Amino acid sequence: MTPLYRITLLWLLLIGSGGAALSQTLADKPISGDFSNLRFDTFVERIEAQTPYRFFYNPAEVDSFLVDMRVENKPVRTVLQQLFNGSKYNYAIDAQQRVYITANRVIRTDLPIGFFRGGAPSGPDTTLNAYLTQGSRKVQAEPEAKTYEIGKRTNPIRPGRSTLAGFVRNVASGEPVVGAAVYIENPRQGTVSDQFGYYSITLPRGRHDLKIRSIGMKDTRRRIILYSDGKLDIDMEDDVIALKEVVIEAEKDKNISGLQMGQERIDIKSIKQVPTALGEADLLRVIQTLPGVKTVGESSTGLNVRGGATDQNLILYNDATIYNSSHLFGFFSAFNPDMIKSAELYKSAIPSRFGGRLASVLDVQTRDGNKKKFVGSGGIGLLTGRLTLEGPIFKDKTSFIAGVRSTYSDWLLRQLQSASFQNSKASFYDLNLHVTHEANEKNTVYFTGYLSNDKFRLNSDTSYQYQNKTATLKWKHIFNNKLYSVFTGSYSGYTYHVSSDKNPVNAYDLTFGINQSQVKADFNFFPTNQHTVDFGISSTYYKLSPGNFQPKGEKSLIVPDVVPDEQGLESAIYLGDRFDISPKLSISAGLRYSFYNYLGPHAVYQYAPGVPKSENTILDTLNYGSGKSITSYHGPEYRIALRYGLSSTASIKLSFNRTRQYIQMLSNTTVISPTDIWKLSDPHIKPQVGDQYAIGLYKNNRINTIEMSVEAYYKTMQNRLDYRSGAELILNHHIETDVVNAEGKAYGIEFLVKKLTGKLNGWLSYTYARTLLRTADATNNEIINKGSWYPSNYDKPHDVTLVGNYKINRRFSLSLNFTYSTGRPITLPVSKYVLDGVPRLLYSERNQYRIPDYYRTDFAMNIEGNHKVKKLAHSSWTIAVYNLLGRHNPYSVYFKTEGYRINGYQLSIFGQPIPSVTYNFRF
Repeated sequence: MTPLYRITLLWLLLIGSGGAALSQTLADKPISGDFSNLRFDTFVERIEAQTPYRFFYNPAEVDSFLVDMRVENKPVRTVLQQLFNGSKYNYAIDAQQRVYITANRVIRTDLPIGFFRGGAPSGPDTTLNAYLTQGSRKVQAEPEAKTYEIGKRTNPIRPGRSTLAGFVRNVASGEPVVGAAVYIENPRQGTVSDQFGYYSITLPRGRHDLKIRSIGMKDTRRRIILYSDGKLDIDMEDDVIALKEVVIEAEKDKNISGLQMGQERIDIKSIKQVPTALGEADLLRVIQTLPGVKTVGESSTGLNVRGGATDQNLILYNDATIYNSSHLFGFFSAFNPDMIKSAELYKSAIPSRFGGRLASVLDVQTRDGNKKKFVGSGGIGLLTGRLTLEGPIFKDKTSFIAGVRSTYSDWLLRQLQSASFQNSKASFYDLNLHVTHEANEKNTVYFTGYLSNDKFRLNSDTSYQYQNKTATLKWKHIFNNKLYSVFTGSYSGYTYHVSSDKNPVNAYDLTFGINQSQVKADFNFFPTNQHTVDFGISSTYYKLSPGNFQPKGEKSLIVPDVVPDEQGLESAIYLGDRFDISPKLSISAGLRYSFYNYLGPHAVYQYAPGVPKSENTILDTLNYGSGKSITSYHGPEYRIALRYGLSSTASIKLSFNRTRQYIQMLSNTTVISPTDIWKLSDPHIKPQVGDQYAIGLYKNNRINTIEMSVEAYYKTMQNRLDYRSGAELILNHHIETDVVNAEGKAYGIEFLVKKLTGKLNGWLSYTYARTLLRTADATNNEIINKGSWYPSNYDKPHDVTLVGNYKINRRFSLSLNFTYSTGRPITLPVSKYVLDGVPRLLYSERNQYRIPDYYRTDFAMNIEGNHKVKKLAHSSWTIAVYNLLGRHNPYSVYFKTEGYRINGYQLSIFGQPIPSVTYNFRF
């Protein structure tokens, strides 16, 4: 080493030590605090907030280390010495107050002894650099070590507050990170990124250490100097450590600090770890494991949420309505799991931007696609196969994601020896496309297209086919850091087709269709961090084809029958306001006002007043021209919620919401059927109105790894439809004569315990709920149960679900799913009599008995491939057993007259264990 080099290096060290003198003085200042039962990362945050020290460590090494100590006026070095005394952990502090934590290793922060002696050193000390390049919180030249100047620079910094906004994205794919917490510690202020990854936060001008957190992503921070309003986009990295976790909520303490109640957020990791029939990851099956959500049978993906019927759920796929959410008799949901980014279920306190349904809203969002490179994923199971491709069209500007899923069950049925199976067909496919184009920093355009088709025939000549198709176009425009808008146009279509041609004389075609077009504008305004306003307007046009029955072929003698089309226009305006009055008290108030018009052309029957409606009481027919308003309904929909924080780990919430529904499904089957009919409100069928009151208590443990909640609700429903005995719903030109106007009530209590982190995680839920109906109107065709309350078809008082996951290591995990519920109601014969020599049955009152209780256990094992970075494809296997114990759960009980005897039968969909194997891959 030359003398000049030695002198220069010594001078730099002296300058550095002198410049650090003031910082060292601040660092030596004693600290105090209660650090009882804290996770290590929380302990670090508190120390960093009080001192200039910055900590660097590998989160995996301290994942299980808890801090439990009280400190009174002690230096940080003394605190660390006391904390790590007798443990496997070591620490070192350099001259810049950087603290390095290691397990079972000792690191050095000074130069080796003899560095300044004659001759060159044997080599540089690389111990520290090696550790820093391996740790997950490593020193980087950027972006964490860089200081960002936001806004127009002023000297000095002007007092006051300014707004910082931007997008949080995944650095590897460019996709938005939803639900990322963006905050500062002192003063404690923060916000959360929305479904587009957009955030807006108002802070005091000056220097800040901005922290960003999101489940499944590595924590990061940005050092900023805020001069005025400005923009800062933030990139986050995937956290491999989080792969061992199943996560429902995006924020660890959102159930405590958040105002929303009755809300569940499901991510794709949760979806893929819950065992399901036939091995396909299924969003709706996971939704059914949550408290307050039920289903009537094994082969149904229909949801009954807090006493609501299946048609009272608004299911949105990128803001387009899905009318039939199932494939293959309900064994599969309509959503390709590889396309899904997240799904949010609102059971109560429904945001004012949603309307049109009484029970719940399920908002499903797709991923935006990788903006950096072309990648793919897929899977091959016993019955289905799927493939998803994504990548940039224009790098960092335009991306796409496209998925296809299909079944080869037709091929399997032909391989079976039974003639009944070989005479059956069952198949489906769905296609997905989503394109995102970022025109500039203020304008982004999104397009989504979806098409699904099901076709089946079960040992007969009758074929059934139904189809969903949707298209959505969105334009997001950012006016400034405090205001942005989303303009949306969407189309939803659902059709079914039933045909028979075995007997040419009776060959027929029956079709039904519903088309919905919607335009809406939504605005989000952030005046302050404590105050959020959203408002907007929407309009939806419905056109229904209730039934078209036509002969098929020249030899058919079928008489054509067409039920006239229906049209309706539903519009709404809304305003929602959330305000944090204090750290403990928050309130949200919203008002949605909806308008509905039943439109011509249509013919409306006039019935004799004061008597039941029937063909015999029709007095006149009024004909209305095209576009003519036949009848109209309107009314307010209130949305109110309140949160009060009992402590840092507990809160209580209250909510009330009123909803209106102008379209309903007519069905005399218990589960969703392809031949169900949708009906618009008209002069005889009034819109449904529901009021729900809810209260909830929420409690977390200190480190937010276990969540506990209990929610109770009471709901009333007006103008709920039921059906008279023997009702004919298909091709009925006066359907109002076969429906019964009923009122309903539902009440219940829901318990949920979730463990979010660690090798063993999952949730346990219990629900007690009742749903009752009553018909007391004398003008109804039929007074059911003599006007007394009776259980609805989906009234199941007790429901218990356990979902558990155990991560053995990075490659192997086990999942167990157990569910129990009370049997659903049924109407049974109570006596038998003979009339004209034919035995007949006398039935009980409506739904006075129940089928046997239901319980089922499922098991799955997930096997990951090796984690080599460079390989052709990353793969995994899922081996699952549905109904592990082979329980013969009754789906229904029915009776048949056979000769002169009436015999009862019990139908089970799955009466034995159903194994499945699925191979998943990504490249």
